[in-house]
Amino acid sequence: MSVLQRFEKRLENLVEGTFAKVFRGVVHPVEIASAMQREAEAHKAILAGGRTLVPNRYVIDLSPYDHSRLAPYAAALAQELAQTQAEFIGEQGWTVYGDVIVEIERGEGLDTGMFRVTAEVYTGGQQPEPAQQGYDQQQQYQQGPPPGAPAPGPEAYSTSGPPAPPMQQQTPNARMVSNDGRQFALAIGSTIIGRGEQAQLRLADVGISRRHARLDFDGTRVVLTDLGSTNGTVVNGQRISAVALRPGDVVQFGTTSLTFHVDG
Repeated sequence: MSVLQRFEKRLENLVEGTFAKVFRGVVHPVEIASAMQREAEAHKAILAGGRTLVPNRYVIDLSPYDHSRLAPYAAALAQELAQTQAEFIGEQGWTVYGDVIVEIERGEGLDTGMFRVTAEVYTGGQQPEPAQQGYDQQQQYQQGPPPGAPAPGPEAYSTSGPPAPPMQQQTPNARMVSNDGRQFALAIGSTIIGRGEQAQLRLADVGISRRHARLDFDGTRVVLTDLGSTNGTVVNGQRISAVALRPGDVVQFGTTSLTFHVDG
């Protein structure tokens, strides 16, 4: 089942069997999700180390009529769109700065059935210039004035988890060394550890979850966070939820041990 098919299925559950009635005559959420995917594809940036950064904040402007019709479902719809976009980005193996955020706004001047997607890399502080495209339900281009970028409000949702610095460069200073001698240099930013395809540091261990833990490296320190793994994450014999690593710390994932090293 594709990302969009899963999204549509969740929408059906969201509106409890009134799916067709609720979305008849208004812009369809699946079209919005498709447009968000195209925005991510269109605004990829290649980082050092070969990783691909895409926008993580998406502002959806709906026509006044569509906005009023979907208002009772706006918060839940924003949540589902954020989850779907995060799944899509993960399946592509792309990187985002922190969380995926979706905001649904009222777009004055848009005709019924029209909507506008504004995508940007949102850092929580300075906001880069947004990249904007507009679509109607037939995917035709709709030119419109750039909307503002307000902070998330009642109709905004972000995927859970603390923001992480962007991965900008590869550095040999911080690394994880396995008990069989393999070395994994850490990039500045976030590194997912697990056995799934979305993990940047993949370990072939059945005791490790697909997304087991995350390493956040800001250039000076590395913070290890367990991502709700089945078997947990252990540092120096103690199970942890999040901890700043020190040189020489031994981290256990399943039956795999990694030792944290800092050169220099």
